[in-house]
Amino acid sequence: MAIEISRRRFSIGIATLAGAVAIPRIVMAKPSVLRVFTWEGYAEPEFVSKFERENNCKVSLTYTGSVDEMFAKMQGSRGRDFDVVSFDTGSTSRYVSNKLVQPLSIDQLPNLKNMLQIFRDQPAIQSQGKLYAVPHAWGSLPLIYSKKTFPTPPESWSVMWDPKYAQQVIGLDDAINNTAFAGLLLGYPDPFQLTDEQLQAVQAKLIEIKKNLLTYYAGYDEGVSIFADNSAKLMFAMGEPQARSLQKKGVDVGCTIPKEGGIGWIDCQSITTGATDISLAHRWINACLDHSVANIMSKVGYGNVLDDELNKEMGMTYADRLKYLAQPESYEKRTKIWNTVKSV
Repeated sequence: MAIEISRRRFSIGIATLAGAVAIPRIVMAKPSVLRVFTWEGYAEPEFVSKFERENNCKVSLTYTGSVDEMFAKMQGSRGRDFDVVSFDTGSTSRYVSNKLVQPLSIDQLPNLKNMLQIFRDQPAIQSQGKLYAVPHAWGSLPLIYSKKTFPTPPESWSVMWDPKYAQQVIGLDDAINNTAFAGLLLGYPDPFQLTDEQLQAVQAKLIEIKKNLLTYYAGYDEGVSIFADNSAKLMFAMGEPQARSLQKKGVDVGCTIPKEGGIGWIDCQSITTGATDISLAHRWINACLDHSVANIMSKVGYGNVLDDELNKEMGMTYADRLKYLAQPESYEKRTKIWNTVKSV
C-alpha cells in the first residue's frame, strides 16, 4: 500500500495558564531531501519538479560518468551519501553482496504492474527471493559514426582499429564495458565470462586501439563535446542519446550495432542501505514507473520499460542482437586490465 505524506504538520498546544488558553500554532513541515545518484537523462526537470511538488521534498541529484565511478563512490560512503542509486543489472549482485543496497518493499511500489513482462522477469534484479532493483531504462553501447565519412553504417567494430582513422576515434573510460566490447570483437560467445587467456587477448586488443584514440571520455556530455569539438569520426558510445545530442549540435552522425552485436544494458533503481527516508525513496522509484515517464525516456533517447510500441517508434528493434550486462568473471581482473591499458 502506498504511503501518503502529509504536506503540513499541525502542532496545536492547548494549555491553561492563569485562565489563558494558548493560541494554536501551525508549523510547516521541513521538506525532506531525496539524494539521487544517477545518470544524465534519468531525472529530467519536468519529472523532478513534479515529484518535488507532490511530495513536499527537494531532490538532490548527483550524476556519474561511469560504472566504476559510481561503485567507488557508493563503496566509499557505504551507501550513506545517497538514498537512491541507479545501476545496471550486471552490477546488482555486486551491490547486494557489498551490502550497499537494501531489499525493496513491493507493497510500496504499486506501479510495478505497469512494467513490460520482459523486464519484470529479469533474474538479476532479485537476490535470494527479494527484489533489490527496479528496471527503469534500457539501451545499448552502440557505435556512433560520422555520416560524412561513412555514408552507410560501418559493418564491424574493427573500423575503430583502422589506421586511417588515427586520432579520430573516441573511447569510453570504463573497465567492465571495454573488456566486454573487445571480447565481442574477438568473437567470444560470452563477453562477461572470459578465461584468463581470453582476458589477455582482450588487453592486447585494447592496447592496440590506443594508436587511433584521440582520448577517452567519461559521461554523456563530455563524450558529445569531445566528438563535436574535434570533428571525430567514430565513438564507442555510452548510449543512443549521445547521437541525438550530437545531431542537435548540428553534427551529422548515425548510430549502429555492427555485425558482431553490441552490449545491452538495463538500468535499475535501488535504495541504498544508508537511505534516510525509505518511504520517500520508494515513492521516487514508484513515480519512475508511471506511464508518463515512457515519453520522457523516449525524448532523451532511452528505451523505456513501460511502452513497447514507443520503443519500436524510436527504432529500438535490435534488442535480440545485444548481450545484456551481467556480472563478470572478475571485477578485479577487469579493473587491473583497464589500468594496464590506460598506463601504456
